[in-house]
Amino acid sequence: MDERGEGDREARWRLAIGGEDEGLSSDEARLSGALTALYGDGDAREGGKKGRGGLGGSAPRVASWLGDIREFFPASVVQVVQKDAFDRLGLRQMLLEPEFLAAVEADVHLVADLVAMRGVMPEKSRETARAVIAKVVAELMKRLERRTAEALRGSVDRSKRTSRPRFNDIDWPRTIRANLHHYQPEHETIVPERLVGFMRRQRRIVDLDEVVLCVDQSGSMATSVVYASIFAAVMASLPVVKTKLVCFDTEIVDLTEDLADPVEVLFGVQLGGGTDINKAVAYCEDKIEAPAKSHLILITDLYEGGNSAELVARIGRLMGAGVNVVVLLALTDTGAPSYDARLAEVIATMGAPVFACTPDQFPDLMACALRRDDIDAWAASADIKTVRAEA
Repeated sequence: MDERGEGDREARWRLAIGGEDEGLSSDEARLSGALTALYGDGDAREGGKKGRGGLGGSAPRVASWLGDIREFFPASVVQVVQKDAFDRLGLRQMLLEPEFLAAVEADVHLVADLVAMRGVMPEKSRETARAVIAKVVAELMKRLERRTAEALRGSVDRSKRTSRPRFNDIDWPRTIRANLHHYQPEHETIVPERLVGFMRRQRRIVDLDEVVLCVDQSGSMATSVVYASIFAAVMASLPVVKTKLVCFDTEIVDLTEDLADPVEVLFGVQLGGGTDINKAVAYCEDKIEAPAKSHLILITDLYEGGNSAELVARIGRLMGAGVNVVVLLALTDTGAPSYDARLAEVIATMGAPVFACTPDQFPDLMACALRRDDIDAWAASADIKTVRAEA
């Protein structure tokens, strides 16, 4: 047996019997961590000692480690591991407890975990999980919907004024200045006699810009998938843009038709597995009808399992045809993302903005994209670090 074969054999034995991760490749170490989280030192845990297993605060999130399992094992093995996770870690009991549902906090990580585990839940648990997800989604929609709607109202023609604007189109600074002489000292407020606002211009459906959110649903991107799904649902409800949502691993799921129900969208997501970005972008390329009016927001860490050279060429063709391509390495509240720096630099060299942003920054990003403003300049003004193009 050659040296490489001997090394592979040793790595398999390490993964099988457990032990330290020293000497394993990065992928093997990920797999070791995923298996240890589930099948680690159970006796130590039960005895109250610190063991290597479990899903405590220092262990990977369910969606992340389960995604690693899906990437490295065939479907038949994944089903066994998922069932063991559900039974051994007490998730079944947790999801069936009414007190848990009543006390749960609006946490995007919880949604990602429940979505990742839904395939092995009994029917009763699935209904409980759906209720939990609906509650979390409602909280997130409340936080994000108004800001997104205001930022994306691209149908407002700010070159024309009207004295009978809709509430959302009122130009408050001009209205206040026009009504300063109506200030009421006893009430410490202005009673506006005349409103100043922006006049809407009518736009036909065929004239609308099209936004395609193409989202990597591998385990490491779990929270980004949740946020992207909610933003897609919000944007789809606005009459100012056409929105499509495409999620992918090695397969592609087009969730555009489900955008009216963000909970249903999340139940259509399959977190985990490998990654074929080129295949997904090819699908989106085929769906783009008017390149000069289209915006492709590719949300991925760029760890490509498919053909990276074809991916780069395809992005170049899209940009050459007039598509506004933006690559988001993550759409999360916290943390610097892990991503393929080499591929990110190559794409940045082509002129596509490549960076990560928070959900609170995303509406302004989309408004900037729809105006086709300089996104790199916007990112700099928002103190967002973009990937630098190769010198």
